[in-house]
Order: sequence, then structure tokens, then C-alpha cells
Amino acid sequence: MSDNPILVAGMTAAAAFLLHLWWGDLRAARAGQPRPHAFPGAVPCERQTILIAIAGMLILLGLETGGEAALGLTEQQKTVTVLWSLYSLAAAFIEELAFRGYLVVAGRGRALLWGSIVLFSAVFALFHPFLWEWVNSPECSHSLAYHLAHPLQWLQEQGHPAIRLTTKGWFSTAAVFAGSLWLYVLRFSPLNPSRSLLPCIVAHLVKNLGVFGLKAAAGFVSGWY
Repeated sequence: MSDNPILVAGMTAAAAFLLHLWWGDLRAARAGQPRPHAFPGAVPCERQTILIAIAGMLILLGLETGGEAALGLTEQQKTVTVLWSLYSLAAAFIEELAFRGYLVVAGRGRALLWGSIVLFSAVFALFHPFLWEWVNSPECSHSLAYHLAHPLQWLQEQGHPAIRLTTKGWFSTAAVFAGSLWLYVLRFSPLNPSRSLLPCIVAHLVKNLGVFGLKAAAGFVSGWY
């Protein structure tokens, strides 16, 4: 799915549009004129908070890479394309806006805050296809008119998720869970009193770029698309 040019174009366009709106709210907040219905976390933060965010994410990436090597999982990585990296960068902003921005219970006490952080971090980790994968159905030769007349069958032909419970899957899911916890901590840490999403967005982008760089260095990038 992530190597589908149409999907990548759509995701990138959606992310660019949302980022444009979010950045407009951020600029308004920096000018001292916050908008009443601004996106969550569209406020500035200290530069040191962003640097700490990057450092923490790189440490987690290093631990993940070292853990894979220690468990003999390195060769089980999925081969990706350059197109995949564009998809992952677009997804990074959308995921931060959705999860660290909206999917959290804030302002109702520390118990609910941390409970929601753990819950939505688990959802975030399971959302990534490590313990499952999308299995495409064989292509169908039915006409467009047939599909319009039989929408349920068309949905069935789009494929289905299949469970894949492997050591690599569990390890990668745990790594994403840990990364999500770190991103939530960045959002609600005393180091980030404004609750800005900037550290989370930057750290997520750095992580995805780092993953692509490591895959390219290890020969797990197959080409442009």
C-alpha cells in the first residue's frame, strides 16, 4: 500500500495541506495572536526541547537497531523503496497530529492522562503492520459497472489483514510502543510547558529518516518505487 503512487500522492497532499493549516496557527501563536480554534500543539517551544526530542529518539533508534542485531533479526527487515520514505514522512505529521494531538485525555488528572497515553500508545503500535500484514486478493477482471452494482464484493476483493505473530513482529511493535511513549512524554513534559507538538513532529521525522538511512546502508532499499 505504501508503495502505491496514488496513495503516496494523496497522503503527501493531505499532510501538506494539514501542515499548512497547522503552521499558520503556529505563526499566529508566535505573533502573540493565538487563534481560538487552532490545531492542538500549534504553539512554539524552546529549541532545547527539540534537541532533547531528537536525542531521545536517536537513542531509542540505536537501542532498536542494537536489539535487532543481538536477537538476529536484522536480516528479517522488510525491503522498502524511496517512495516508501516519502510516504513515511507524510505519515509522521499526520500521526503526530492524530495521536499526540487529539488522542489523549488531558486536563482531567494525571491518572487519566497516563492511562490514555499507555492505551493510545498500544493502539499506535498495533496500527503499524508488524504483527499483521495486508494480503491482496487476486486481481479481478470485472467491469466498473459490475463493481458499482456489487459494492460488497468489491470490498472483499481489496484484500484482508492477516496475523503474523513473529519475534521480529513483537520486537518491532514494542519498539514503536516505546517510541510513542517518548513522543507523548515530549508533549506533556515540564520541559514543554506550552504543550507544543513541534518536538514530537521533529523527533518523528528524524526517526523515520533514520530508519530509511539504516535500511539504505544495509541494502534494504530496492529502488525508487
